[in-house]
Amino acid sequence: MPNPDFNLFTHFEKQFAAHANDELLCTEQDRSYDYMAIDRRAAQIACYLTDLGLSPGDRVSVQVAKSAESLCLYLACLRGGFVYHPMNMGYKSRELEYFLADAEPSIVICDSRNEAAIRKIVDGAGIKHLLTLNKDGKGTLWKQSNSYPETFDTVRRAHMDLAALLYSSGTTGVPKGIMLTHGNLLSNTESLVEAWGFTATDRLLHALPIFHVHGLFVAIGCVLLSGASMRWLPAYNVKHVIRYLPECTVMMGVPTYYTRLLEEASFTAEVASNVRLFVSGSAPLLAETFVDFAGRTGQHILERYGMTETNMNTSNPLHGERKAGTVGPP
Repeated sequence: MPNPDFNLFTHFEKQFAAHANDELLCTEQDRSYDYMAIDRRAAQIACYLTDLGLSPGDRVSVQVAKSAESLCLYLACLRGGFVYHPMNMGYKSRELEYFLADAEPSIVICDSRNEAAIRKIVDGAGIKHLLTLNKDGKGTLWKQSNSYPETFDTVRRAHMDLAALLYSSGTTGVPKGIMLTHGNLLSNTESLVEAWGFTATDRLLHALPIFHVHGLFVAIGCVLLSGASMRWLPAYNVKHVIRYLPECTVMMGVPTYYTRLLEEASFTAEVASNVRLFVSGSAPLLAETFVDFAGRTGQHILERYGMTETNMNTSNPLHGERKAGTVGPP
């Protein structure tokens, strides 16, 4: 009997098949992508990267804006068995020199506005490939991969095979690489889907960045493992969040997302009435915010706690009392 396949995308793939013609995400410009479109585009990128000579386990370093195309790039890396290494768009040359030297990627993908500066780093580090991907989805990655086949046989991965490489904040020294495996991401995502009651009827308001755990693995993972959908916003804008909340059933955010909502008189209980779950993480939520939010909307924010090294560790309950200033049991 063959060993089980722990590739995270293999488990997402079941929902891609079941919901092929259902909307996966809709952008701020109301451009809709169904599961099939995202699946096919991710396959093209995986085919192209493989054709470039990348092998399972090779690192793909990425510093690009959030877009539907960047989601496809992440999924392509999972499918090809490549190790996805996302970087904050705010990093400058000094930080990039460190991260790229330490990660030793086979390819770097960046915004074309930063291509000249990153080219010097890439050449100096002996990295073979540099491609561009802009917030509109265009760039040399799109240009060179959009004629490739729209099917790709997802590479089997073992439990301990790496899926992603993220870095610590470096508060006690230089940032350190955190190696996240397919098995780790899969088990954590399965636990969250169950704990938070995600189903195909859910719609997530996704306003988080996707270069760290919260927006990339927690939010996207819960959607793709349950067959749900997303309103896909490039960044947090409180006016846009209020506009789109009525169509959503779940929102994930950092504490400041909720304090900014409370500052808006237009944020009412009616605006939030369709949302079954508000989740807060990445920083402590003030008890005052918890109480004020409940007073405004009648809903208690679910606070949880995780780390880049472990993903999610604890969560307040979906059903039952949620306590201000606590992050719940393991």
